[in-house]
Formats: sequence, C-alpha cells, structure tokens
Amino acid sequence: MPSSPRLASGLWVAAYLRRLSLADIPAFVVARGDDTAGAVLVKCATLDGQAKAFQRQWDFETDTRVWITFAAGAERDVDDAIAAQRRSDPDIWVIEVEDRAGRTLLDEDGLA
Repeated sequence: MPSSPRLASGLWVAAYLRRLSLADIPAFVVARGDDTAGAVLVKCATLDGQAKAFQRQWDFETDTRVWITFAAGAERDVDDAIAAQRRSDPDIWVIEVEDRAGRTLLDEDGLA
C-alpha cells in the first residue's frame, strides 16, 4: 500500500482542468465523484469516433502511481465501459478531454 499522502480528488480535478485549459485543450467534468477519495477516469475523444479512457493504478514494481488504459476503441464502446464502471462505483470522477491529437497531459510530471 502506498504510504505517501494523496491529494483530494476534487482538488486534483480542478488543477488538472486548469492545466488543460492553459494548454488550450478542451475538457469538462462528465461525472462528479467523491471530493475526497473518488477515483478519476480521464476519457480522451479524438473527435473521429475513437476514444481512450485512462485510470490511475498503483505500480508495485516501481512503487508509484501510473496511468493505464482503461478502455480504447470506438467512442460509444468507451462510453459504455465508463458507464458500467460508474454503476459499480458512483464515487468515480469522469473527465472528458477533446483533442484531435489525443493529448491528455497525463504523462507529464505532477499528474501521477
């Protein structure tokens, strides 16, 4: 189990949206989760009918949190996977990023 303190989900989401805004990448909250400890899913729609969704997961080998692909493919299929996850855990945040190049800024330092 990770022992380092975690940033509250609501604060992380606000900072992430601001960072995307500064990079002129449109994004919005699709589903609001628990402000303190809700998990976050980030969906990136490339505006061509395709999408990917990412979630954070603990990597025990590196002892860090990493972003992994949760779902990928046709946007409708990705939306269905996200909806199923929300039904099983309503505390999840869902952020939708719209960028033709598929930029999410998730791989940049400070977002893990």
